[in-house]
Amino acid sequence: MIIKRKPSKIKQSDSSYKLKKISKNIRNRRSIYANEFVKKEIPKKLLDEILINATWAPNHKMTEPWRFIVFKGKYLKQYGEYMAHYYKDFYTELSPEAQKEKLNYLRNYPLKAACLIGVIMVRNTKINLPEWEEIAAVSSAVQNIALTCTAHKVGSYWSTKDVAIDYVAEFGLVENEKSLGLLYLGYYPESLKSSKKKRTPLSKKVIYLE
Repeated sequence: MIIKRKPSKIKQSDSSYKLKKISKNIRNRRSIYANEFVKKEIPKKLLDEILINATWAPNHKMTEPWRFIVFKGKYLKQYGEYMAHYYKDFYTELSPEAQKEKLNYLRNYPLKAACLIGVIMVRNTKINLPEWEEIAAVSSAVQNIALTCTAHKVGSYWSTKDVAIDYVAEFGLVENEKSLGLLYLGYYPESLKSSKKKRTPLSKKVIYLE
C-alpha cells in the first residue's frame, strides 16, 4: 500500500520567517517625537487600519474600555497654542527672549504631525472591573497602534503629560471617562538613526519554575 502524505501548508522556514518578522517589528518599535517628523498625511485607509487594530487589544469581559479622538488640520495648531498658553508661566526663570523662543517652539511642535489621537479610557458602568485592568487594556490598544505604525514606517509616541491629558479632557468627556493623553503620529525621514537603547538580559527578569 502506498500512502500519500500531503505536505504541510506551513513550512518550517515560513514559520521561522514570520516569527522573526514579528520579533523585528516589536524590537524596532520606538518613540519618535514630533520634532523629527516630516509633514505628510497618513492615508485614510491606513489610519483606519491603525485604529481598527487598536480595538483588537485584549480586554477583560469584552468591556472594550477605549475611545479615540483624531485631531487633524486646524487642531494641530490649536493644540500648539494650547501648550504655549498652558506653559506661559512655567518658564519665568528664563530671559524674555528665551521664554519667547520656548513658547514658540511649543506652538510649532505639533504642526508636522499627520495627526494627534486623543486616548480615552471608558469605564464600564455595568461591569465593575478594577481600574488598573481597564488602563491595561487601553495601554494594549495603544501598543497595537504603535506596532501597526512601526510596520508601516509611521512614527508614533504617547504623550501623557498633564497638558495632553487636560487638552483631551476638554472634548466632551462624561463621568465614566478619563483622558489618558495624546498619541502623535507622523512620518519620519529615512535617514533617522535607529535607537541605541538596550534591554536588560532575560536572565535578570525571568525565572522558570518547573
